[in-house]
This record gives sequence, structure tokens and C-alpha cells, in this order.
Amino acid sequence: MNNSSDEIYTLADAKEEIGILERVTDEVVDAIQAATDEEVLEFLIESERLDVVHDGARGLGQVRRAVLESSVASDRLKRVVSLRGDETPEDVLVPQTVHQNATVALKTGKPVVLYGPTGTGKTTFAKQLARETSTGYTLNTATPSWTPSDIIGGISPDYTDDSLSYRTKLGCISEAVQRARQFDIEYGVILDEITRADISKIFGPLYTAIENPHQTIFETDEGETIELDERVNIICTMNMSDRTVNELDNAITRRFAMIELDEYGEDKRYQLFKHWVSTHVTGETDLDENEILRLFERDYQGINHGNESTSQGAIMRFGPMHYRDIAVFLGVGCGDGGEYEYDQTDAVGQAFQTYIVPRLLNSAAFPQIERIAEHYRALNGEFERFDLSPAAELAERELEQERRQMGSYE
Repeated sequence: MNNSSDEIYTLADAKEEIGILERVTDEVVDAIQAATDEEVLEFLIESERLDVVHDGARGLGQVRRAVLESSVASDRLKRVVSLRGDETPEDVLVPQTVHQNATVALKTGKPVVLYGPTGTGKTTFAKQLARETSTGYTLNTATPSWTPSDIIGGISPDYTDDSLSYRTKLGCISEAVQRARQFDIEYGVILDEITRADISKIFGPLYTAIENPHQTIFETDEGETIELDERVNIICTMNMSDRTVNELDNAITRRFAMIELDEYGEDKRYQLFKHWVSTHVTGETDLDENEILRLFERDYQGINHGNESTSQGAIMRFGPMHYRDIAVFLGVGCGDGGEYEYDQTDAVGQAFQTYIVPRLLNSAAFPQIERIAEHYRALNGEFERFDLSPAAELAERELEQERRQMGSYE
């Protein structure tokens, strides 16, 4: 099909030529551009999934780009192609006030920082928030090597045709602005784990742009100027397990809405734990589902709230998302042909030694290491069906190493 700009393409045309459309990408693009109404696009994209056929499971290919540029495509259909392949859970389990505050902040045009301890689901909620407030989004995970160019843009070497030249390269914020403009949509950009980078350094130009939204922050080789756009929603996540809000640069707390993501209600935790155990453990292993659920809750409570019988308080803040790894490990390790198929009680302790204890020790001070070792010794005594000694022994080895180091300084 070679449509000129005044030709139209109907649903009947699409059905008649589906064989060609399934084979030739350019024909699909032409059909989308000449479609008489959204019914044509719904057939091509939702019924026949031609964006998946030609662009792959995810990503912005020629077909999806044509839908986003189409004047007859609804926002709903644009979301379908933008979020194709996105497996973010639909159920939002964070506290209602967290959800409300983050949503309102974005609606006011304020960038958001979701902060809290490890394992509280900040990244998952960031994606859910982006899906709710934007037609599409990108997820960018910070590294220690990040510079302002990763955020705003900069000069990058180009080795095309065996010669060295330099071109401008968009940063993740500038790229989001460009997509919002090009497709006239709300677009989200997630900056994940920003504490891995030097926040003051990488956000310097962004701070200026937030204060002066009409100021040009970047210019491409083609002469396009980039300014912050109200259609761009900026969502950051920040792991606060080893620092407090008081320790942050005042520049970020003044320019961003700081949304704490910490404690989940017991009903929400149970919903999470139950889903993971039902999905990965029940029916796949001989382990008692209720005992696994009780162990997850007892471990979580002991870490986050301490032991009432000994009047000891919390060891540290630790989120519930870590227990998904335990459930998956048990399902794979204890299932048919798994390494722990005939030694399933040992698998539980090995899973905690592999996933939970190292994450606790990673940010623990000496008194906390003592408490972690005590905690798992107590759990090992309470849960006789499982061998939790590997978890306790790992903490005890770390404790002995800390004691030796302390002794060497005396």
C-alpha cells in the first residue's frame, strides 16, 4: 500500500491486507498514518498486535512511533503501545497517603523523591506512579560515574566512518522533554537509586532549570533547544538505609517533594507475603505455607520492631520486598529436580543466608550485628521445622570478624 497524504485507510482495507501488514513494517506505518479512525488502529494494535510483530516485545519502534504520532489515536491506545511489555504490578500496596501525596505533588508540577529503607518497593511504586500520571516513561538507574550530562545532556564522541567527531547526546531528562513534545503526551522519567551518584553534582543544572523553567538547559546539534516541560514528570528513588533526610543537601529538599516510603500495614504485608508464597512455594514444595508466612512476619517484625519479650527495640528499618527472593529460591530449590528437593528444611536457612542476612549486614554497625546474630538464633529455636542456623552462623562470623578488627585497634 502506497498512500498519498489524501488517501484514507479503512478497517475493511486493514482486514483485507492483513497478510501483507504482518510481513512489511512500512505498510503498517502507512496504514496507521492514513487510518480513517481509531477503530483501524485498534484492529492493527490490539487485535493483531502488529506493533509486537514488527517492533518486538517492547521499545519504541517504527510502528509504535507511528501510533504515538497519529492524530486519531486516543491517549488510551498510545498508552498501550508505550507500555507494551511493561510487567509492573497493577496493585498499589503502598500506604494511601503516600500514593496521594506523590500524585498531588506531580500534578502541581513538582518533581518527586521517593525515599526510605531498602526493600520498601520504591522502584515498583515509581513505575506505578509513572504509569498512572504519564502515557509513557523511561527508567534510568544511577551509577557512581554519573555526571550532569547523564541528566541534561552533553558532548559525546562519534566514531562513524572511522573518523572521530563529536555530537551532542541527550540526557534522560532532555530525552523525556523531547518525547513529550514530539508526541504531545505526558511523559515520565524515573531516576532510580540516585544516592549511588553524587546528587549535588549531577543535579546542579537541573536545580537551575527547576527554578527557571523557561531557561534553555540544552541545545542539540539540530538547533533544538530543551527547556523543562510541564508534561514531563520527574520521579526519583533514594535508598535512605544509611542516612537521614537531615543529611541531604538542602537544594534537593527545597526543589523536590520528599515522599517517605517506609512501613507497610500488616494487611498489605500479608497480601504481599501470601501472593509470593502461593505463587512460588505452594504446590511446588512440601514446605508448610502457613509456617513460611509466619516466619516471614516474625522475621520482619523482629528486624523492624524488636523483641517485646526482651524489651529490645528495632534492629533497623528493612522492607518486605526482600522476602520475594526467599519465596522464589524455595520454589526453585525445593521443587522437582531442585538442589534441595530432598532437603527442604535446610533450604529455608540457606535462602535467608543468601538473601536476607547479607543485606542486613551491609549497613549494620557493631551493636546491630550482635542483634542480628541473636535474632536468628532465636528464630532457629522457635521454628523447629526449619534449619535457620546458616543465617545465624553468617551473622556470627561477621560479628567475630568485627571483634577481631576492634581488638587490633586497641
